[in-house]
Amino acid sequence: MLAYGSPDSLDDMEAYLSDIRGGRPMSREFVAEFRRRYAQIGGRSPLSENTFEQAACAERALRGRGHDARVYVGMRHWSPWIRDAVGQMSGDGVEEAVAIVMAPHYSRLSTGRYREAVDESARDAGRRIQFSFVDSWWRQPAMLRAQEAHVRAGLALFSSEDRNAVKIVFTAHSLPERLLKMGDPYDDELKGNASAIAERLGDVDWMFSYQSAAHTGEPWLGPQIEDVIPDLAEKGYRHVLVAPIGFVCDHVEILYDIDIGVREIASSRGIDVRRIASMNSDPTFIEAVTDAVEDKLK
Repeated sequence: MLAYGSPDSLDDMEAYLSDIRGGRPMSREFVAEFRRRYAQIGGRSPLSENTFEQAACAERALRGRGHDARVYVGMRHWSPWIRDAVGQMSGDGVEEAVAIVMAPHYSRLSTGRYREAVDESARDAGRRIQFSFVDSWWRQPAMLRAQEAHVRAGLALFSSEDRNAVKIVFTAHSLPERLLKMGDPYDDELKGNASAIAERLGDVDWMFSYQSAAHTGEPWLGPQIEDVIPDLAEKGYRHVLVAPIGFVCDHVEILYDIDIGVREIASSRGIDVRRIASMNSDPTFIEAVTDAVEDKLK
């Protein structure tokens, strides 16, 4: 089970950001800004704890279906590193494995790099492990059921009088716009996922936007939710439900970018923003993960 990784404490922030940036230099202000964001969500992200809980739940589910399987966890940018997880697997004598990234939509610029890290780690471990990769799994029926249920629960947070006036904004982490010219499926998969949920919900007012774009000097996929909220305010909307379907657990892009950053923008423009609960270890979500893995095991 593969995830992005997050620093253990604010003292680790510079090393963490340096790994993400491939060692490229960064200013003190850049590091300080991320320390500030993490400080506002309690000093650390719960991503690692959530991923390990998801792994434990998936392992129990697989064993409950008769698979004598063990679930390992590897992080791309922090410990436990992917290379350490693969090394442990090699030491344990693993010969076949399924790799699944905790991101349901495929892109060569994101999930594709996890595959590269796994393959490189397997070569370095000196033992041949035959990996099967789950590239995209948002179409799992259990995933769509979980997403629909979470959006319905989110709509129920609004009063019965306001519910019909709610704008649902589905979001996912932005990536560089150049992936469109590469024929990358990421944008299409996300919009297809949002459309599938909306169809299951029925007569709802919805749109899709991106969030959490990095400032790298090149265009990133949009529109960005920071721009969407003021535009919705100008159009007269006063109630927005954010549904971050590109993420599967609570972490900084949820707890800070949406819960603090987006809500500050919305509050200044008279919009009441609510958010659906993250998947975390929701049983139906774990069923979707298990189904995606079992498809490869078969």
